[in-house]
Amino acid sequence: MKLIVTLLLSSLLTYAIGIYGDLPWFSFVLSNLLIAVLIPQKPAAAFLSGALGVAFVWAGLSIYIDSANNHILSSKVAQILPLGGSYQKLIFITILLGFLLGGLASLTGSFLKDKKVTP
Repeated sequence: MKLIVTLLLSSLLTYAIGIYGDLPWFSFVLSNLLIAVLIPQKPAAAFLSGALGVAFVWAGLSIYIDSANNHILSSKVAQILPLGGSYQKLIFITILLGFLLGGLASLTGSFLKDKKVTP
């Protein structure tokens, strides 16, 4: 149950911060870290919920925005990068980047919560 709640919370905050916040694009990292600290989970579950939460949002937004302009911008960016002009690869890299950043932020929060102080 915690996995689903944290996944939904991560997705919601990632979307809200990205769309409605006047913050940098990487601000979702702090929200994922706080979610993992406030809702304790095992490290693997924390990584999975944070990673999938961000990946779902970034996948949906990147595919929606890319489809809205008929892949023109993403194709040009893919030509600049060494992707051979493939907008699909660019979208995949975008989703992978969101997956890793969200997961690592949540994993860090999970480790901060589990940190035990020894005298």
